[in-house]
Amino acid sequence: MDLPRSPLALPFPDIPAIDGVTLRVARARYKEWDRADLTYVELAEGTSVAGVFTRSACPSSEVELGREQVKEGRARAIIVNAGNSNAFTGYRGREAVEQIMAQVADHLGCAREQVFVSSTGVIGVPLPKDKARAGVEAALTAEPCGWEDAANTIGTTDTFAKGAHASAMIGDTRVEIGGIIKGSGMIAPDMATMLGYVFTDAAVEPAFLQTLLDRINAQTFSCITVDGDTSTSDTVLACATGKAGHAPISAFDDPGADAFAAALEDVCRQLAHLVVRDGEGARKFIGVSVSGAVSDESARTIGLSIANSPLVKTAIAGGDANWGRVVMAVGKAGEPADRDKLSIAFGGHWAAREGQPVADYDEAPVARHLEGDAIDIAVEIGLGEGRATVWTCDLTHGYIDINADYRS
Repeated sequence: MDLPRSPLALPFPDIPAIDGVTLRVARARYKEWDRADLTYVELAEGTSVAGVFTRSACPSSEVELGREQVKEGRARAIIVNAGNSNAFTGYRGREAVEQIMAQVADHLGCAREQVFVSSTGVIGVPLPKDKARAGVEAALTAEPCGWEDAANTIGTTDTFAKGAHASAMIGDTRVEIGGIIKGSGMIAPDMATMLGYVFTDAAVEPAFLQTLLDRINAQTFSCITVDGDTSTSDTVLACATGKAGHAPISAFDDPGADAFAAALEDVCRQLAHLVVRDGEGARKFIGVSVSGAVSDESARTIGLSIANSPLVKTAIAGGDANWGRVVMAVGKAGEPADRDKLSIAFGGHWAAREGQPVADYDEAPVARHLEGDAIDIAVEIGLGEGRATVWTCDLTHGYIDINADYRS
């Protein structure tokens, strides 16, 4: 399926090489397409790993195994298959994953549990073992590639390669953080979304890396939505090779921990935003900020109710400042709200304050704001101190066109 590049696409960043991380790609030919579709990431011995995974009740074998593997805290390799999610495929799907784990582990001389596998694409078709074996074999001996090649290879309906970079100082040592991600449709926050991989040469103990990723995920990947659908395969892995050479970080009061955490969050937020920017059929990037809720979690729930509303999303697509649809979405969220304390703004222009339309409300500046491709919606609940920001995109006919033909 050839899709036009999203109008919200951003150029791929200049991500430096990260010591201890080697990228390779190959063609497993999971689909009839003329492109690489298998990514192999080799990691230095002793690399720490943390992960968050979908909470779908129908996960893939890759997710089930990954949940257990990440508890050990170490990784030597990641294999990503594109074009086949290998989900809802029973024992045949699990056997395919275990075959890949064994093949890579034998090549590296490591424990199978240190080889993580992800797959993305059509649900319900077992991953072909013969194609997987040949693809992995080709990847193991391929020439190393760059970040953009790897980002393109993990994609499915993505229209542009997605990557992010940040750096931090840990004492006198500069550490680099780079990440790639894929995602365009079937995007809704539930622990994690899409497939995302973040790498750093920093030395971070596995338990602390997991603590950071859990916290950061709640503010980034779990605050985006395209269509309200949660994938069976959602995975985000963070890997720290320790090659930068500084003393390992194991707690928030360690030197450089705050700087590293801020840079990691920056990369994750960039990646999360890129997924929304490539939302299937998207023409507008929408930020929904909720304040005054009874808790941060309540604010997030209300924000997602707004962001997932087809009526809100189509109104934005059409440039219609229909704030009544936002009222509707707040009311259906199931969270504490008071009609007479609710305030709503578009692009900094208040349309309603404390349960009433603003006197002499002028829709013209709001309409001008909605003509742009970056839309801000602010909602003040008026009940407490809770706040959250979530991100989504508009809903256009392009979404229907893409998903009506997804398997073709």
